[in-house]
Amino acid sequence: MFLTGTYQRNLDEKCRFAIPKRVRDTLAPSGNLVLYMAPGTDGSLVVYTEQVFAQLGDHLGQGPLNGQEVRAFSRMFYAQAQRVEVDRQGRARIPVELAGLASLKKEIVLLGVRDHLEIWNRQSWETYLNARQPYYDDIAEGAFGKPQGVSESKPQATPTNPLPPQPR
Repeated sequence: MFLTGTYQRNLDEKCRFAIPKRVRDTLAPSGNLVLYMAPGTDGSLVVYTEQVFAQLGDHLGQGPLNGQEVRAFSRMFYAQAQRVEVDRQGRARIPVELAGLASLKKEIVLLGVRDHLEIWNRQSWETYLNARQPYYDDIAEGAFGKPQGVSESKPQATPTNPLPPQPR
C-alpha cells in the first residue's frame, strides 16, 4: 500500500467527507474498509488502516515501556484514537472531538502520506505548504542526508529553527 496525492474535500453537516475511490481501493482492495483516526502532528489528523495502526502499536511497543515520552504519547494518542467505518458511499465521519483538535471547518484537505492519510484544515495546509515549499531542497536534504562528497556551507534547519533563513 502506497498513498500519495492531495484531495480537496468538504465536510457535510454530519462531519463526513468522501474518500476518493482510488484511495479507498488502495486502502482496502477487498472493499471492507475500517480505519483508525487519531491526532496527528502540525495540527492535522492521521488516518490508518487497521493493519498499519497495529504496526504502529508494535513499533511503539519496542520502545522503553516505562519511558516518559512513550507513556505520554501512548496516553494522548490512544485515548483520542477512534475506529471509523466507511459507509457505502465511501464517506467517513470525523469524530467531533478530533475535528476540533485539527480546527476542521467545511473545507479540508486529504493527503496521501506513504502508509497513512492526513486530514488538514484547508487554510492550515496552505499556510504550512507555502511556508515550506521554498525550502523543499533543504528539507529533502535533511530527510535523506547530504549526498557524499558535498561540503557546501549552508544554514541548517534545527528543531528550534525548523526552516533555514531565506537567502538574500
